[in-house]
Amino acid sequence: MDPIERVGEKGTGLSAGSDRPLRVMLFTDTLADVNGVSRFIQNVADRALEVGRDLEVVTSTRLECPRQPNIRNFKPLFAMKMPAYENLELALAPPLAMMRYVRETRPDVIHISTPGPVGCAGWLAAWRSKIPVLGVYHTDFPAYIDNLFDDHALTQTTGFFMRAFYKRFAAIFTRSTEYAGSLEAMGMDAAKLARLRPGFDNQAFHTRYRDPEVWDRLGSSRETFKVIFCGRISVEKGLELITGLWRQVVRRCAAQGVEAELILVGDGPYREIMSAALRGQRVNFLGFRYGDELSTIYASCDLFAFPSTTDTLGQVVMEAQGSGLPVLVTDQGGPKEVVTDGVTGHVLPADDREAWISAIVGLACDPERRRTMGGAARSLMEEYGIEASFEHFWEVHDAVRRGGELVGG
Repeated sequence: MDPIERVGEKGTGLSAGSDRPLRVMLFTDTLADVNGVSRFIQNVADRALEVGRDLEVVTSTRLECPRQPNIRNFKPLFAMKMPAYENLELALAPPLAMMRYVRETRPDVIHISTPGPVGCAGWLAAWRSKIPVLGVYHTDFPAYIDNLFDDHALTQTTGFFMRAFYKRFAAIFTRSTEYAGSLEAMGMDAAKLARLRPGFDNQAFHTRYRDPEVWDRLGSSRETFKVIFCGRISVEKGLELITGLWRQVVRRCAAQGVEAELILVGDGPYREIMSAALRGQRVNFLGFRYGDELSTIYASCDLFAFPSTTDTLGQVVMEAQGSGLPVLVTDQGGPKEVVTDGVTGHVLPADDREAWISAIVGLACDPERRRTMGGAARSLMEEYGIEASFEHFWEVHDAVRRGGELVGG
């Protein structure tokens, strides 16, 4: 049986040779999942088609992938639900079939988006075929492991694996300046690091999607002040902070005549604990939402709260601002680099519960300041379109093919 699920017709290939346009093959373990990394890769694949660039995305999953000509989904050898993330899939990719496919298609550069089974297959294919390899450090796995398991030895082992995995890379994209420093501290070569210009589909997340009627069918009132979180419902996203302060937020808002509601989009292992802790409060767990519905939910809320300290960028923070929401983020990690503190939102100490309560209540009770910040957020995100991000992405890959210097974002 053909191990490749044909997700569309293969695009027209060009003959091999140094004068032909650049050909990139991107390996990712996450494409059909609902997360910022998946949406970014889908944005890159869409943009490549729009501008006629020869980029092919390779993955291996049982989940439904976007059906377009530059995506190849290899049938997994084995797949199961991921431990601690029952809503996600852990798939064992077929490395021999993938390596054979690389030999047949001969990309100029291999890009590895994730260090999972698919990423490892891409790494082996690049090594066997002597093709330069690049990648994005999307996820701070050592920090995630530390938060999830609180096991120092396991965290150290994860860090060792990450150093070994990325050592052979010709270039490593970081999603933020802060994480460039973190990667250097982890032992990565600073000369190989390039900050990828942040970007997202800023037309898919826009104020024009605002529609309060959406709450009629989602079980919420149109009248409440809505604080939204979007992402994995898990402790590494800092949601214990929100759980601990939410009742106090509700009381302080109520004292000023405002009814506050917490909206959570996504799912994960902390959902059951969070739901039990906030029983009796106005909290609406919406699960996974997609496409225009997700855009409408964002734009129809009032404030975005993202207490994560482990995100390398936080795609959702850009999506929320693009939707016209002021945002609250921590002073740790990458998200603060796409927020203008005091203008499009607030950058708050990760461990200062009172600062978070005051910021939420202050915006809940000041609709004019909320509108001003939301408008500034939308204006800022006009500069963060996927178009410029993709061009920078492509320039760095071309520089690696030609042996030139990396281009900073």
